[in-house]
Amino acid sequence: QVYLVESGGGLVQAGNSLTLSCAASGRTFSSYTIGWFRQAPGKDREFVATITRSGTNTYYRDSVKGRFTISRDNAKNTVSLQMNSLKPEDTAVYYCAATSMVTTVSTPSLYAYWGQGTQVTVSS
Repeated sequence: QVYLVESGGGLVQAGNSLTLSCAASGRTFSSYTIGWFRQAPGKDREFVATITRSGTNTYYRDSVKGRFTISRDNAKNTVSLQMNSLKPEDTAVYYCAATSMVTTVSTPSLYAYWGQGTQVTVSS
């Protein structure tokens, strides 16, 4: 069991940056691949980025490649999502999630644990 809490969301202008954090409880945090997802109003939840247990492998959706960076600190039980050059279409509620799968995973249904989400709003 792992509990996840997101933070760092807010309102920013297009072109600016935000860093989201996902804090996890539980001694087995390093046993989970962590993913970031987002959901805009009226749309399905979509994959954003994922990082494997040791942080060796990462994977991003095409629209955020080169702008977003996912990282983790297993000693602090945290995963971060650095978001640069934000665009209005990045506006959504962002969720972190955990899966026991060992590879990068982009399918929401394969994640067993979810945080409550943090709102990111990018104004034009």
